[in-house]
Amino acid sequence: MTVFFDVETQNTFDEVGGHYPERMRISVAVTYNTTDQQFHRYAEVEMPALVKELQAADLVVGYNLYHFDYRVMTQYTDVPLSQLPTVDMLDVIHRALGFRVSLDSVASATLGVGKSADGLQAVRWWREGKIEEIFQYCEKDVAVTRDVYEFGRKNHYVQYYDRRYQPKRVAVSW
Repeated sequence: MTVFFDVETQNTFDEVGGHYPERMRISVAVTYNTTDQQFHRYAEVEMPALVKELQAADLVVGYNLYHFDYRVMTQYTDVPLSQLPTVDMLDVIHRALGFRVSLDSVASATLGVGKSADGLQAVRWWREGKIEEIFQYCEKDVAVTRDVYEFGRKNHYVQYYDRRYQPKRVAVSW
């Protein structure tokens, strides 16, 4: 079973004193599980159930899991999530290119589909009590992550836009 995974936070990096994801609090998390082919939604109080789903997976897939999502999760569990069988697509792409590219760049260049919002918008929605909007946004990110992963697995490459907005290919093996 493969679980695709993403979290959104209640606060920004500026509010936690810089790049310290482990200080951020989760607003919502969403998974897509290949066993039941369903999205699963988790509120902050449901993190133990999320951890159980991740631990049960044969593979956890996401974008920037090692440097963001897993680090945000550290305050909710003692389970060393970074030791789970994981494909962090950003990590694979970064190692191949030597620089980081956004999920939006990869998704739009590879699939022709961009993200519907961004993490800062999700924080604003949190403050406005628009939880359903956050869940919908996070679900779309998980779906895009899944589709980019599947494209790369099938074709052995994904694309991204360079600084001149030219599409470039990067070989991937996941």
